[in-house]
Amino acid sequence: MPREAASDERFRAVVERLRMPGMGTEVVAPLLASLIHLVRPRRVLEIGMGHTTPYLARALAEVEELVAAETEGLARKTLPYLADGRELDEEWVEAEPALLTPSEYLEPFRPRLVAIDDFSDSGSSAPQVTRALDELGLADRVTVVNADLRNAVERLPEEWRPIDFAWVDAWDCLYFFENCWELIDPDGGIVVMHYLMTYPEGEAILRYIAESQRLRPGEFEVLSLLESHKLRQNSMTVLRRTSGATPREYSDTGQRPRLGGRVRADALTLARSLAAPVAPSEELRKARDVSRAAAVRTSAAPDTGRREQA
Repeated sequence: MPREAASDERFRAVVERLRMPGMGTEVVAPLLASLIHLVRPRRVLEIGMGHTTPYLARALAEVEELVAAETEGLARKTLPYLADGRELDEEWVEAEPALLTPSEYLEPFRPRLVAIDDFSDSGSSAPQVTRALDELGLADRVTVVNADLRNAVERLPEEWRPIDFAWVDAWDCLYFFENCWELIDPDGGIVVMHYLMTYPEGEAILRYIAESQRLRPGEFEVLSLLESHKLRQNSMTVLRRTSGATPREYSDTGQRPRLGGRVRADALTLARSLAAPVAPSEELRKARDVSRAAAVRTSAAPDTGRREQA
């Protein structure tokens, strides 16, 4: 059996012990893992440990490994352009690793998961999660806070804010929305809440969230997804905070990427870090200011037909 397949089989065997049929997370857990791969958050919060915890932890570990490989690959494919003084082109965009935005790779990617649970729910698998994480080699990925949400927020480290991704799988969705919303990154931070549809109390919370969205235009986006084949534990509601969203325009009309200015400067910074004899992370720190200065000089230069990245 291939090593990767064996690893996946072992993971499924361990997490299956945590799955409680009445909790309804058999589809939600892998979906959360896919969201982690999609948005690549650095600071992740889970309210209510259980079946989903190893999925979140493993996804963060996988993304960290992937980002490291992409960073090196991005630098390597840029080296010839650095050596020849060439402008970046479409061939550079589509070469593996393809389509990447260099600015996203200048800082080391070291994600962390903080999981909050007071272990008071007798029907939860939360007490078994720590052992499962140990078995899977993921224990160092998760900081467990033994408290209820109301007493846990003040114990979160200051440097761990803003929160990029929060998964709320407890009867605290309304409290979280009213009291913890400001902890969420205003530049696209995501909150996923479990099971607010198809019962009166949950629907009331959804109406409250909808009214809040109406009164605060531009503050957040909301989407609820229903597993209509289930009687309960059958939905997830996704909130994306947008009040401080950074405009991102990577391409011109016709999907032509803007490859001058900051994109080129950041790509060359990565290439220099690979060519340098010092550690990449140290070189990146030294070169970051140079990269930004180069972008400013490019934007101040006469227009040559190549648009600056916003």
